Formats: sequence, structure tokens, C-alpha cells
Amino acid sequence: MGIMGFLRNKAGIIIVGVIGLSIVAFLLSDAIRLGSPFWNANSNQVGEIAGQKIDIQEFNTKVEQNANNFKQQMGSSNLNAQMMAYVVENTWNQTISEILLDKEVSRLGLEVGKIELNDMISGKNPDPQVVQAFGDPKTGQINLDQLNAFLTNLEKPDAAPALREQWGNFLVGLTQNRLSQKYFNLVKNSVYVTSLEAREDYSQRNKLANFTYVALDYKSIADNQVKASDDDFEAYYKENKFRFKNPQETRSFDYIVFDASPSKTDSAEIAAKITKLANDFRVSANDSLFVSINADTKSPIAYVRTGQLDPSLETLVFAAAKGALVGPVFSNGAYRLAKVLDTRVGPDSVSASHILLNPATEGGLDKAKAKADSLKKLIQGGTSFASLAAKFGTDGSKDKGGDLGTFGRGAMVAAFEEAVFNGQAGDLKVITTQFGVHIIKINAQKGSSKVVKVAVVDKALASGSKTQQAAYGKASDFLSKSTEGESFESLVKKSGLKKQTASDVLPTQGDVAGLENPRELVRWAYRAEVGDVSDQVFEMGDKFVVAKLSEVKEKGILPLAQLKKQIEPLVIKDVKAKRLQEKLEQALSGASNINQVAQKLGKPATPIQNIVLANPVLPGIGQENMLIGAIFGSQPGKLSKVIKGENAVFAYVLNGFVNPAPLVNTFKQKQQIAQFIQQRSSSDAFKALKESADIKDNRVKFF
Repeated sequence: MGIMGFLRNKAGIIIVGVIGLSIVAFLLSDAIRLGSPFWNANSNQVGEIAGQKIDIQEFNTKVEQNANNFKQQMGSSNLNAQMMAYVVENTWNQTISEILLDKEVSRLGLEVGKIELNDMISGKNPDPQVVQAFGDPKTGQINLDQLNAFLTNLEKPDAAPALREQWGNFLVGLTQNRLSQKYFNLVKNSVYVTSLEAREDYSQRNKLANFTYVALDYKSIADNQVKASDDDFEAYYKENKFRFKNPQETRSFDYIVFDASPSKTDSAEIAAKITKLANDFRVSANDSLFVSINADTKSPIAYVRTGQLDPSLETLVFAAAKGALVGPVFSNGAYRLAKVLDTRVGPDSVSASHILLNPATEGGLDKAKAKADSLKKLIQGGTSFASLAAKFGTDGSKDKGGDLGTFGRGAMVAAFEEAVFNGQAGDLKVITTQFGVHIIKINAQKGSSKVVKVAVVDKALASGSKTQQAAYGKASDFLSKSTEGESFESLVKKSGLKKQTASDVLPTQGDVAGLENPRELVRWAYRAEVGDVSDQVFEMGDKFVVAKLSEVKEKGILPLAQLKKQIEPLVIKDVKAKRLQEKLEQALSGASNINQVAQKLGKPATPIQNIVLANPVLPGIGQENMLIGAIFGSQPGKLSKVIKGENAVFAYVLNGFVNPAPLVNTFKQKQQIAQFIQQRSSSDAFKALKESADIKDNRVKFF
């Protein structure tokens, strides 16, 4: 009931448990993004995972379940495009995990028998999800009476088929969860660390190196003094080709936005409309009806405290007398009117309990009200409110004797809030809300401050039809000319428009900078060929968009041509390194010690102490893996060759090592390393399963 959600009953908990059940969903915090060309795939298949085809209807059912679960978690009735994209992505990852783990579990012959499943439900150590659904909040233990009553009701001929199906899905989820635990426990238990590995790790973390180096920093050469040739690019690309593997096809497109934001004329029209409404609102005899008909935001009429109204209205409303009309005022993209219906001093918070009766199970609203009146009389006669709540309540609060705790204004639906905030401590009330019939007991009221009962009518500033038509006309004209032969780029330049670029867009991506719900545009991009201009004007909120597909990056190793701009800074750094290597090699020639090298270069010879291999950071410069790795493989007193590092080229001399005390407890060291590996073992194992599986992702066809 309201934001606090105290009306959820036990069946609701089971449903939430079923929907959210997937251990691997927790193991995979990073999204799995795998795909392939889409539009040639079977028209009703959202993808294929390790040879198993995924039907769109089956997948949509999962998406809908997860979306409903997400709505409950967010306390929202709607999900925006970004949230929906997250739900679809999470559902896809969940499907991958279920299929791959199922194949592994079957291959290994892992099972959950009937005895084991029964033990998970009503045994000495029930599954946490069963405890959550049927646990006693006071003891933290499972309530066997409640569980057995539920199971007995399921066996009755008139048991609701939907509830039976939900329970069946719940059991399937428990089984899958246990099988996943067994599989990943096998993986964890396979981890073994040798004594040699333990000693090596100990040495890398505790052996100290002392050395002196000379460096020629890449920054000593300005970028504009370096010109990378095609051979330089080719050499760098060949050497680092393994770095340029694209895990999934991406597409980039240029786009032009034709803005249809509200104009001054639109604003004037809305202002005139709200002004006319003000005259009608002032004399309205039915304020609730007036708000429901005329307000863009259908806010219930209720008492509010400071901080609950839009700041542009709040000061005016709290200073106004009863019956006054405030506004119109403009704030946050909307004009607002407020009618002050009452002012009073009321409590800041209330502690209350309730018993909720469901009219559907009581035989109708009249019977529910009659039963509520009977319960009220019993309570007035001395019967314990808590015992009646536990026996007759239908929401989660019944396990706490109906106690709803302490809450402030705005936490409950309007009718419930008015009953508890306008009554007195000790009052018993019977009211009806959209959730059912309530017997309410006001336990206590705390604090005291001015509250105002206010009705608010708002009108959002929106684009008028003329503004929309004008922007759409410009977009259509641009699209028409681009399809008649004039190039996209020349039209942009001629029109003085601003071209924007969406780079490396994934097929399931739910957002593009500055665009509202761009899914249709993204789907077009995955149907188009490079150079194609969009086949329509895309409408996105108060914007109209025309786009051109500029680049496709296929899955796999990307070609040099697509990487040239991206890797140019790295290639320039590589060219600098070659120049500086030659300079340093000349200084090393004929030198017998590091000081001579430094003198030839006019650079300092910098002494460094207490560097460990496990933390290869050079003070004042940064991480230098190649340099520190080379030092730990060197002999003391020997002048090194040139080392090409991340930030500079180096020459050094190792002054010596400081060896740590001998490792006394090898077992403890092995245990620490094993624990670290085990923490990653589940996600690493799944990553290996995923990389070895053939996964085809066609979601862009449908979402």
C-alpha cells in the first residue's frame, strides 16, 4: 500500500523469487555481448546458444517477467527505454547462463533428487528463498505450519492453476540454483596451488630491488615533430594485432537533429490555457474531478508539508489563506496552479498498524466491510489487535501483528494517509483503498508542523502542431534531397547544420547521446549498408533525426584501415621510442657505467630503492612493467641494454636485491593464493564456457 509496499503478500514473494532466480545473474556483473549478422537469421528466433535456438515468444515471456520484477524493485509502473534495454540485456545473459550451465551439469551427471529437494524446502537447513517466503520474522526460522498450510491448499481440487504453476516454477528455480552451486563448488574445489607457486608469489611481493636508471621521456619530443608513415602504422599493427579483436559487430552513424522544442508561441499558448483554467479552478465545486480532468500530472489531493511541493509553489502556498488560488507559476518545464483547501497543524509522522482484508476472497466489498466492522468491535472489546492481524490479515504486515512502523507524509496512498494523520493516537478506523478494506489502529503521532491541503493543476510546456510540422518539414526536405543525389555531407555544410556521430553502437544499445529512445534508429543501422542514408525521418520526443551509416566494424580482428585514427597516438609514441632508442644506444656505446650514460645525455642518473615485482610502478613516472620485469631478471652491476617502456626508454644498472626472510608457513601462503583464485573461479569458469560456445544474437531484430 503506497511507497512502503506493505501490502505484498506471501504469494507475491514467491512470484518475485521465481522471476529473480538465477545464481549466474549475480556472477555476471559485466554484460555479455556477443553477436553476428542479424537480418539473415530465422524470423522468429532471437538467437542461438550452443546449438539451442531461442524462440522470440519464449524470450519475450522472460523479458516480461523480469520487467515486472524490475518495476517492483524500482517502485515504478513504467520503464524508460534505458531501463528496458537493461532488462533485455539481463534476460539475454540469464538465458545464456541457464543453457550453458545446464549443458555442463548434464555432461557431468549432476542431479538434485526428491529427497534433497524436500530437504531444501522443509528440512533442517531450508533454502534461503524458502525461508524468505515462509519464515517467521521474529525467529528467522521457517514457519512449518504456514508452509504446510500452503502446500495443503495447493493439493486441493479448487487450487488456483496460476498458483500451482508459480510453485512449480519456484521448485524448478530451487533445483537450478542447487545444481549451479554444485557445479561451481566443483570448480572451486579443483583449485590447487603448489609450494613452488606459493614461494614465487611470496618472493614477488617481498623481494626488493635497488637500481639506478636514466630515462628519455617520450614527452621530450612534441607530437607535431613526428610524422608516422604507412610502414610505421603497419609495423605497429602487426606487432599488436592481438589487441584489436572486436568481440561483437558495432556500427557507427552520423546524424542530424531537427529540434522541435517548444517555441515562444507554444509557451504563450500554454500560458493562456493555464490562465483560463485558473478562472475555472477558482470557482470549481469538485476539485478532485477538476484535477483529474485538467492536470497533466494526476496528483491526489492531500495534506503536504514543506519540501513536498515544487519550490516555485511551496512558499506561495504556505503563505496563502484557505480558499486562495496560487499561480500560475512556471518551473521545471510546466505551468502550475494550486488551490489551498485547508491549513492546519498536524503530526510529522505516525506509527500505525492495520489489518488488510481482500474483497475478492471475502465475497465482495460489502462482506469485507462487514467483516472489518466485526473485527473492529472485537478489538474495541479487548481482543488483541496483533492476534487478529496474524489470523485475518492478507499482506506481509500480518507477521508483525499488522505493525507498519513509523512513516511520514507521502509514504501511503491518500485515503490511508488522511485517516492516520487526521486522527488521534488510539483511534480505530475502517477505510477502503484500491488495495482492499483496512482496519487501522493509530499507535502514536510524533512531531508537529503546519500542513496544507492543496489541489495542483499543471500543464507541461510542449511543442504545438505547427512547431512539430515545421521541424518535421525541414527533416523531410533534407532526407528528400539526400536521396535525390545530393550528398549527406554537402547538405550538412550548405544548410549550416551540426552533424553528430554515434560511434561503435552495439545492436542492443538503448541510448545515444541527446536522443530519446533511439532503438528504431539503431535497428535501421543494423539493416543498412555503409553510405546508406536512413529510409525515414525518425521521431524521438521533440526531435526529428536523419542519419547516415558511416562505418561497420565486424566481429573479429579489425583491419588497420578502421583503426588508423584510433591508434595514431600510439604509433606516434612508437616512432618517438625508436628515435630515443637510437639516441640512448649511442650513449650506451663505450660507456662502462650508468653515470657515463647520464653524462652523455645530459640527464640525471636516478637511484631507486625498494621496488617489488608485484607492484611495477616507477616513482614519478608511472607503471613500467617491461622495465621492472627486466630488472628482476638482471645481474647486479651490469649495465643494461635499452628498454622500451610505457612512458620512456630506459637504461639501468641493478645495484642489488634485498631478499625477504625465508617463507616459514608455505601452507598459509598457498591457502591465501587459493582463496583469491577461488573468489574468481566461478566467473572465470563461466567466461570460459561462454568463449567456447557458439552464440548468435539476433535481438536487434526484435528490440
